[in-house]
Amino acid sequence: MTDARRPAPPSGTAAPAPADRAPQPLTPGGAGRAAADALLREAGAVVPVLLLPGEVPAVAVTRHEVLREILAHPEVAKNACHFTALHDGTVPPGWPLTTFATVDGMTTADGADHRRLRGLVTKVFTARRVAALRPRVVELTAGLLDGLPDAAAADGTVDLRRHFAYPLPMSVICELLGVEAALRDRLHELSNLIVSTTGTVDEAQAANREIIAVLTQVAEARRADPGDDLTSALLAAQEEDGDRLSARELVGTLLLMIIAGHETTLNLITNAVRALCTDRAQLELVRNGRATWDDVVEETLRYDSPVAHFPFRYPVRDLEIGGTLVPRGTPMLASYSAAGRDPEAYGPGADLFDVTRRPAARHLSFGHGPHYCLGAPLARLEATVALEALFTRYPALDLAVPDAELPAHPSFIGNSTHVLPVRLTG
Repeated sequence: MTDARRPAPPSGTAAPAPADRAPQPLTPGGAGRAAADALLREAGAVVPVLLLPGEVPAVAVTRHEVLREILAHPEVAKNACHFTALHDGTVPPGWPLTTFATVDGMTTADGADHRRLRGLVTKVFTARRVAALRPRVVELTAGLLDGLPDAAAADGTVDLRRHFAYPLPMSVICELLGVEAALRDRLHELSNLIVSTTGTVDEAQAANREIIAVLTQVAEARRADPGDDLTSALLAAQEEDGDRLSARELVGTLLLMIIAGHETTLNLITNAVRALCTDRAQLELVRNGRATWDDVVEETLRYDSPVAHFPFRYPVRDLEIGGTLVPRGTPMLASYSAAGRDPEAYGPGADLFDVTRRPAARHLSFGHGPHYCLGAPLARLEATVALEALFTRYPALDLAVPDAELPAHPSFIGNSTHVLPVRLTG
């Protein structure tokens, strides 16, 4: 693999290693994300970074074509048994990102284990099941839109992230998994603590313990009283075929689906509304039929990916990647937000939000290769339904504060704003 932007080293010349360059601290917050991503891309296709807190050395893969290769590379693994620093004592105890590295589930499995786990989920999380959810998504969306005026403050503003972009995907994924409504807000709070990279070690450990306990209770309840939900179907499918999930794998799968099933769509809806309100000419292109809501979703995924830097992948041997020699076991971040604006992939207008861009779905925000996101169809369904209904019901909806003043979500994993105050009418 070579960096398309830089020539390969001359024959007989070793590729530079990450240690040859000063690592860039990867700050927990997302303030100035686009500018920070641009600096990472300019530094190279594979950039040494320090993950804060803990100053754990890693590399970020920042350019589209190199990232695309990495996501499907047969010698780049997901299992944390390959994470050298995790096993030699370099990673500090209680490091907040340990959950991402060690949770048992599809995101940390390779080879036969990954195929087994993904196969069980694919068997019950079918395209037909997702398509059948449309009426319920429409119903939930309408109810949330009805409630927005009552949620508005005295000055007429309402936090659209809290009162619309969050409850829609959270309600859908919890109904899909058979999680009772009383648990949803707490699961969201715990998810935020897990994906946050600004919390303390104690907070991260406590959140991990609690969410595992809650999801264990969910699984036990569905095993004792099966219903028409994905958890029950998953339990039935794995028992019928003899491919039993271990208790840890089952809880890890539920954890993945809860977090990925609502955090990413929450960010996607938030980011799309923000982009359309900031550039209303793009909204008019949809209203006059020159673009579709599907186009809005795909361009948002590229332009402002819901995930900034996703942990982790590891070379199983020393690999030359994008012109850089990456030692075996180095944690690698998939830098989706940086790759989404790579001018080599999207041209000189890569930093522009353009709903007429073609091809619309070239982005990598749902991944690529064996670990391509199984929830992509559901996220697309929820976002298109939500955005069309929102701007139809409230055509004059606009940001209540300047875009530059919106506070970033406190994580270098998730990419969005922490709140989204809007006015529903002009």
